[in-house]
Order: sequence, then C-alpha cells, then structure tokens
Amino acid sequence: MRVRKKKWAVPYMEAHPEYLITEPEKLIGKWELRFKKSQPIHVEVGSGKGQFIIGMAKKHPEINYIGIDLQDSVLAMAVQKAVEGELDNVQLILTDGANVDTFFEKGEVSKVYLNFSDPWPKSRHEKRRLTYKTFLKSYENILPDNSELEFKTDNRGLFEYSLVSLNNYGMKFEMVSLDLHHSDEETIAENVETEYEEKFKQKGPIYKIVAKF
Repeated sequence: MRVRKKKWAVPYMEAHPEYLITEPEKLIGKWELRFKKSQPIHVEVGSGKGQFIIGMAKKHPEINYIGIDLQDSVLAMAVQKAVEGELDNVQLILTDGANVDTFFEKGEVSKVYLNFSDPWPKSRHEKRRLTYKTFLKSYENILPDNSELEFKTDNRGLFEYSLVSLNNYGMKFEMVSLDLHHSDEETIAENVETEYEEKFKQKGPIYKIVAKF
C-alpha cells in the first residue's frame, strides 16, 4: 500500500531521536540501553501508524516494545503517538524488516508480531511474504527457544499460506482463529487492534495464528 508523503514526517522524527532509530545494527546486543528499564523485548515487524505497538506499550508497561516500518510517513505517526503518550517502553525503527537478525542477538527479543502484512498475492512474490521460510528463519535467529510468533490478517490467502509455511517450518500452533472477533470474551478483551483491523473487522473475519518455534 502506497502512503502519501507527509512533509512534516522526517523533520518531526528527527526532532525526537529518543524514539527513532535509523541504524539498528549499531544496537545489536545493547537494546536495553534504549529503554528506561531492562525488561523483555517484543518486536512488531510492519508497525504502520503504530496503533498496535503503542496500545500494547500502554497495556503492558512491564514489556519493552520495538516497532519496525520502512515508510517514514506512517512511522512518523507512530513516533507522534509515543511522544504524546510519554512512553518509555517504546522504540521505533525506520528500516526494512527483512533482516531483523542483523539488529538483534539470539534471545534478545522475546516475541515477534506480524500484523496485516502485505499479502503479496502473486506467486512470483512469495519470497516477500513475511511468513516465508527465510523470514521465519530470521525471527528464529533472534528469539529464545520455544518463543512465540503472533500473526493477524484479514487476507484468507495469506492466512492459509502462513498456516502451511509455519507448519512446514516445524512450528507448533498454540492458537488458530478463523474469526478473532467472535472468539471467547477473554481473547477479545486481550486483543489490541491495529488501525487496519479497526477499519475492516466489520467487513469480514480477522484470522490469527500464535505459533512457537
């Protein structure tokens, strides 16, 4: 999805280096220095405007969150939300999430989230899907053994592809939901929505997978 460029985005992010990171490879093994407290780190690959990552940070102050996105126009809005919320457990990386294992040491991250990733529906683009085996390998490289990957989408094709891809990679499914917003009350209450999810949940089911490496 293309996002209209916002002239204020880059200057705003540059004015808030306490939240923005542009050279994450320099922090490998030292991420706790970017946070007020040393706590488990959760990473969202493709954080967009930041509604999910900011919502999680507010809901779980005992966890440090890192959001990754390549588009400065949307990440600037995530930075803005972090500034307004005065959150000390959020950091945002302006980069491509394809090489996360060059940003973090093994075990430095406790959990990875993939929310409403680009489905790349054409077969020739399979390797770009964030649940393709090379991406799964990069997540495994930064997580401790038996750690979770959490995935949400409204795209049936990507959901089915991801089920097969995760299974073929040898992952163990902890949860598979064909309609997240018609799940049990506890699951719904714990769910933090993305902007996209909030907009499209009335138009069809939201699929969710929680799986362990």
